[in-house]
Amino acid sequence: RRLACGDVEGRLETIFGRVRAIQAKSGRFDLKLTDCGRFSPSAPIPTYVLGANSQDTLSYFPDVSGCELAENITYLGRRGVFSSCSGLQIAYLSGTEAQEQPAPAHSFSAKDVAELKTSLLSTPNFRGVDILLTSPWPRDVGTFANSAGEIDTKKCGSRLVSDLAASLKPRYHFAALEKAYYERLPYRNHTVLQETPQHVTRFIALADVGNTSKKKYLYAFSIVPMSSMDPAQLVKQPQDVTENPYRKLRKEAAKAKAEEEPAHQFFFDLNKHQGKKRPSDGKQGGDSQPKQAKKPPQPTGPCWFCLASPEVEKHLVVSIGTHCYLALAKGGLLPDHVLILPIGHYQSVVDLSSEVLEEVTKYKAALKEFFRSKGKRYVLFERNYRSQHLQLQVIPVPLDLCTSEDIKESFITQAQEQQIELLEIPEHSDITQVAQPGMPYFYVELDTGEKLFHRIRGRFPLQFGRWVLS
Repeated sequence: RRLACGDVEGRLETIFGRVRAIQAKSGRFDLKLTDCGRFSPSAPIPTYVLGANSQDTLSYFPDVSGCELAENITYLGRRGVFSSCSGLQIAYLSGTEAQEQPAPAHSFSAKDVAELKTSLLSTPNFRGVDILLTSPWPRDVGTFANSAGEIDTKKCGSRLVSDLAASLKPRYHFAALEKAYYERLPYRNHTVLQETPQHVTRFIALADVGNTSKKKYLYAFSIVPMSSMDPAQLVKQPQDVTENPYRKLRKEAAKAKAEEEPAHQFFFDLNKHQGKKRPSDGKQGGDSQPKQAKKPPQPTGPCWFCLASPEVEKHLVVSIGTHCYLALAKGGLLPDHVLILPIGHYQSVVDLSSEVLEEVTKYKAALKEFFRSKGKRYVLFERNYRSQHLQLQVIPVPLDLCTSEDIKESFITQAQEQQIELLEIPEHSDITQVAQPGMPYFYVELDTGEKLFHRIRGRFPLQFGRWVLS
């Protein structure tokens, strides 16, 4: 039984009074974890704190490697791993992300994060830590998740902390620097259908102690050390699990690192097959141009769906956006059976650039709202097999005709009869995480967010989606 606490800011009597009241009502807790503050003796339970996150509080933490600050109050140190007598493993990183070099004494640098990661990742059979404590929030923690309220997680927080959390895979991650309470939906630490299932992470941000807005600053939870848990129970996925919010940041970091490498290394000469030569001495020519946005590949022959093509039946077009357009289906199952299509030539959703994918998402949201206003729900499917231009088929079904569960069951039953393995993938997952460019697949999405996926390995009935909905 543990208690996690937000920034104390010297309000020791407030927090310890609260802890005593909780213990009187609910029984004794084993350990309290908290952000920095000013200290006095008589903590009611063993209390472990992070260090200074400002120049003003440095004097309260005399030893960067950790020390006892008062009776029952221990400063963990600048960075490291603490193991409790029960086997609970707690990783910690004190301070804020450095904005200058050398890093101030109350800040951490990329080197600090790298050394902490190395100390754990080099451990044989490392699976993750039980708890991670940081002052800053991780950047982008709100991606794929519930709202963080007034906190914009794309602008605040630390990218280094995001990288640390992605690498250490904590079961619980606590932070308090933004002085706001936010309990994120749990997120997974593996790629669905590609990696062995792993435990989920729960990120919880806490407000400062005694705040006038009465935001939550104390969080009680029970946790069994990972080392003592049954592996099957450990990796059990809750129903509200989401995709990992840091995957995009890590890809961008890897890409940036690759671009910084000397050009003479052979594994970056892959640019040659894109028609660009890299100078052999690693220097850019004086006539280099800024990097342009990736253009869609051009069709090898006439395409019925590229909007610029003369083959497009433009009388069926309903709406044209910046990157996508909406058209009535030729030979649709219903009069309002529509298609979402990219204006440029893309073969599948997996091949779309980020700006095109963003507009596809907006069209889906608009269609959901429109059809719901008409008493209908939509079913969307894509067949990336024997087709050259992406077509997202969107078919409305009356709400009083069948439930989303009925539709899902119909797809699965028909797939079994056809000996097709149709798997359900988590609601917040991204199809780009289960399918690679060029991979044939069939994909179904309900407007509830439920998704079904089949990787096509041999023959596949071209009209399967239409059969099921018919």
